[in-house]
Amino acid sequence: MAEAIPVELKKTEQGWQLLRGGEPYFIRGAGGHDSLAQLAEAGGNSIRTWDGLDVRGDEDLRVLLDEAHALGLSVSVGIWLGHERHGFDYDDPKQVEVQFNRSRDIVMRYKDHPAVLLWGIGNEMEGFENGENPAIWKAVNDIAAMVKEIDPNHPTMTTTTFVHGERIDWVHNKMPAIDIHGINAYGGAVVIPQFLDDGGASKPYVMTEFGAVGAWEMPKTAWEAPIEQTSTDKAAFYERAYNEAILSQPHRALGGYAFIWGHKMEGTPTWHGMFLADGAPTGAIDTMTRLWSGAAPENLAPRVEPLRIDRSAEMDPGTTLKVEVAVSDPEGDEITARWVLLPETNDFLTGGDFRPTPAEIDGVVAESSVASATIEMPAEPGAYRLYYYVYDEAGKAATANLPLLVKGTPRTRLPLAVYDDTFDTGPWAPSGWMGNVDALTVDGNHSGNPKTGEHCIRIRYEGVYNWAGVAWQHPSGNWGDQDGGYNLEGATALEFWARGKYGGERISFGVGLLGTDRAYPDSAMEKVENVDLTDEWTLYRVPLKGADLSSIKTGFFVSIEGRTSPVTFYLDDIRYIK
Repeated sequence: MAEAIPVELKKTEQGWQLLRGGEPYFIRGAGGHDSLAQLAEAGGNSIRTWDGLDVRGDEDLRVLLDEAHALGLSVSVGIWLGHERHGFDYDDPKQVEVQFNRSRDIVMRYKDHPAVLLWGIGNEMEGFENGENPAIWKAVNDIAAMVKEIDPNHPTMTTTTFVHGERIDWVHNKMPAIDIHGINAYGGAVVIPQFLDDGGASKPYVMTEFGAVGAWEMPKTAWEAPIEQTSTDKAAFYERAYNEAILSQPHRALGGYAFIWGHKMEGTPTWHGMFLADGAPTGAIDTMTRLWSGAAPENLAPRVEPLRIDRSAEMDPGTTLKVEVAVSDPEGDEITARWVLLPETNDFLTGGDFRPTPAEIDGVVAESSVASATIEMPAEPGAYRLYYYVYDEAGKAATANLPLLVKGTPRTRLPLAVYDDTFDTGPWAPSGWMGNVDALTVDGNHSGNPKTGEHCIRIRYEGVYNWAGVAWQHPSGNWGDQDGGYNLEGATALEFWARGKYGGERISFGVGLLGTDRAYPDSAMEKVENVDLTDEWTLYRVPLKGADLSSIKTGFFVSIEGRTSPVTFYLDDIRYIK
């Protein structure tokens, strides 16, 4: 039977250092669990997960740990802690107790696996503001103290949203059970050392997420669409962040995890993924390979400059647009290009929450080549984004995109999707987590047996009895304190497909949750309660004929009844119809 490899945090005359199996260990890692063999080949030695249970669909974490260990990779095992923006209440003793017990179960289950490097207790659980809620920090430290008692072989770490507000004071001065400060920082990574010095930091740190400059940090258009870096510019920033936030601090930086070793829809389909959705590696992979291994790959990704257009990015409906771009391949390979227009998500601050990828708009690319394209913009007013993908003969890729605006007042077009692989994605984000949220996971890119397309939504609730739920909100996180919503007049029903993992899973679902006691209520609230699912895809419907649909801020919600064993079910093709 395999045994744990002891990991020790030691302070020497040169500063802080990790020792794994008695040998110095510097983290050359990436966040994610895809393409692990490629990570090892690139010179990486570690991966990071955000939770210790159910990290890849229905797989147990042990499968991932075994795979990582076989490749010589360690794993920073995340223990997900609830977020207040998802509805978790750190003043509720019951929720805190359930979370504590779940955390203990994770540690007990995996503490002796040789791939485990350290325990990542929470990720951005303090929120995005100043992080001043003492109840959150107490819960984190209590879990860390428990972890240290039952597993002396692995250090404890908690990960925060940057290092502003009260974070440094709490983690470094008021939480004795936390050994390491995990820091997520993107454009701000380059100022982390100065912030830590100014805040009186005393503990070592790991850059738990670093990568492209974030959407919240980039310049915006007049209609508030952030400008995204090209993949070439992103690759250069990965190197700058690595050098300035990690390599420049050998006395206290224990390494870092590049974000993200895989693909993720967040803001746009290309913002953070080091790979494209089709698996093609971008220049960020080349950069990290050189930094980790000391040698660049023999074949490098193409290099691309920003897109250029022949007119204003704000245009009338149906405008014909000419776009040009400069692109090259370091080895002189033949390159091919693809141009794609998507509706804008208008949701760039989800904190990593799942968002579906909008569907491509067909028939708008009139002419195209590697260097240019002619785009016939839609007649429908609204925000769009034009994407450029280029590939070399080795399958490596580069990307650039450009926000565009068709002037006029957008109309609600039916059918309108909440989640759909075929129709344009609606404005609602699955940001409203309710009930026992610590026991809830939502995977919006599940590829196992979808109803249509390539993906569906997988929801899993591990609570023993009690309940949990998810609300799709506009804008993201809107509990009735923000204006928003969509006018859906003309819709007669919301319909969706669902199936249980085994059958017998009981759910309730509906439209609208915000009553007239809120500043900005939903104009209608309709629901269907206590439906027992089967293990086959079945169509369900919320009738809406006669309802006031003038302002629907909660586009869809679903709640789950707990039972003695975990409840897992799947959703697909959620849309309003007439």
